[in-house]
Amino acid sequence: DRGLRCAGKAAPGEEVGVLLCDVGDAGSLAAMAKQTRLVLNCVGPYRFFGEPVVEACVENGVSCIDISGEPQFLEGMYLKYNERAAEKGVYVVGSCGFDSIPADMGVLYTRDKLKGTLTAVESFLSVKSGPEGLGVHDGTWKSAVYGLADEASLKKLRKQIGYAPVPVVGAKLKKRGFMFYSPEFKEYCLTFMGSDGSVVKRTQRYLHTELQQTPVQYGAYVTVGGLGSVIKLMFLGMLFLLLVKFNFGRKLLTKYPEFFSAGRFSKKGPTQKQMDGTSFTMTFFGEGYSEGQDPQNAKPNVKICTEVKGPEPGYVATPIAMVQAALSLLEDSASLPKRGGVYSPGAAFSKTKLIDRLNKRGVEFSVISKPEV
Repeated sequence: DRGLRCAGKAAPGEEVGVLLCDVGDAGSLAAMAKQTRLVLNCVGPYRFFGEPVVEACVENGVSCIDISGEPQFLEGMYLKYNERAAEKGVYVVGSCGFDSIPADMGVLYTRDKLKGTLTAVESFLSVKSGPEGLGVHDGTWKSAVYGLADEASLKKLRKQIGYAPVPVVGAKLKKRGFMFYSPEFKEYCLTFMGSDGSVVKRTQRYLHTELQQTPVQYGAYVTVGGLGSVIKLMFLGMLFLLLVKFNFGRKLLTKYPEFFSAGRFSKKGPTQKQMDGTSFTMTFFGEGYSEGQDPQNAKPNVKICTEVKGPEPGYVATPIAMVQAALSLLEDSASLPKRGGVYSPGAAFSKTKLIDRLNKRGVEFSVISKPEV
């Protein structure tokens, strides 16, 4: 459970050894870090197990990436290690799995495919499962339980960081209600509670402040189906939000994930059949301004629809995304930001071949409807 994999030393075909190390043993982490150029850290919940790995990597001059969907961990690492990583010339890139490469790179892909200036995007995530249904390991469930319970700390952390506000360019993107009906999907949708929104915002802030690019406003949503699904979800959601506030409630939620998630989360994780039958589609609706049109003085006059499709998100798409991000970090190094530091995926990989790499591996980016004035 606490094993870490390292990449960057062995050439394909060579025997790759197994190194044992423990997040509770700093010496073992340092010894592991000294033998590689890049560590892929898959050990969550990251709020409990993530920081010792980041610290060992940064102090030993090694880059590292993770698949965390926990904003508090991701932004905490930025606050604590960004300057040190820059001094050491290493890259720490969080959220390189399903959280949040499809969303973050999807926004950049949409921007690059629009002829003109993209100013706002909404994404809609749909996860489809086969007759066996969906299955997720309870590690993800625990991350959600402790993340929601500790929301106040995230606000304090953001105050400490003192983020510069991201300017709104073009028409302001209207916030939707927490739940609404989408005529495009003929399904009810909810605000997506994952890390995508915060990760995309960090990328857009970086691209605006460091590269003077036009920042893109972003809203993230998930389709949930018909009215029956909505009622069931609302009931489970209210129960979750109530229990998460108390120590006793959190113990119940983490002890019986299957019961409180209507069977979706379990200590066993998904079966092979469940994984084979599951896939995701993330659809992006973008709007902006055609070339020569001033975003400050007019209504948006171009639209575009793009899509990122892939296999089962947690156990098939996530390792694909992580490994391709790792290859981009190792092989597209000339296209990375000039300084080391703690980055979101879009900030680190906006100029690399990451999207091409993902397309060849089954996480596919495509334009659904061409930009139209």
